[in-house]
Amino acid sequence: MANLHEECGVFGVYSPKPGPVADLAYYGLYALQHRGQESCGIVVNDDGVFASRKDIGLVNEVFSRDDLMKFPQGRMAVAHARYGTTGGNSRANCQPIEVNHQKGKMALAHNGNLSNAYEMRSELELGGAIFHTTSDTEVISYIITKERLTSGSIEEAVNRAMGKLKGAYSLVIMSPSKLIAARDEHGFRPLCYGRLPDGSYVVASETCALDAVGATFEADVRPGEIIVFGE
Repeated sequence: MANLHEECGVFGVYSPKPGPVADLAYYGLYALQHRGQESCGIVVNDDGVFASRKDIGLVNEVFSRDDLMKFPQGRMAVAHARYGTTGGNSRANCQPIEVNHQKGKMALAHNGNLSNAYEMRSELELGGAIFHTTSDTEVISYIITKERLTSGSIEEAVNRAMGKLKGAYSLVIMSPSKLIAARDEHGFRPLCYGRLPDGSYVVASETCALDAVGATFEADVRPGEIIVFGE
């Protein structure tokens, strides 16, 4: 059972033009390191092609300057620092989780715990789903993916999925063309967003990560709100 102090750090960036978004994600994660010391990861979206690095360890252990240089320039990135809640301490449980499905790719970073994860997982497994991790995050990604197959947009799929998720969560989701921030209806887990001078948007668990990348705080994501950053 999760304790209240268990928390993870999530971070996302949406830029109007390609740039070194992996560096921004690194500095944002570094500022959120106190929220999770178990593992971390960054996924960069370069025009619909996802590049990622995830591993067990602290942000500065997992990402060397060389590692960051290997990332392509991109317009979006999502990142995560993990504090072990549900699921064991294995590389498979590192986030962000990446999914390939019929309508494209998705990367998802999640902070929180679902109270109905076991029921939903069982239901998905009975429907043929195969899980690779023991985390709630994979359950969320499956539900969003399932809804995406029959909905017109990724944000509609997220909205439908949120109707089924119970518990505490904040999510940063990346599709080939959009970055989405979402927060549970009770607002149990923090999430805010800010803006950089070049017009890029940054989403983070705490304002310290906005400060770390030079972004100005715009607003908290409200409980139950879904914010879409895109064209």
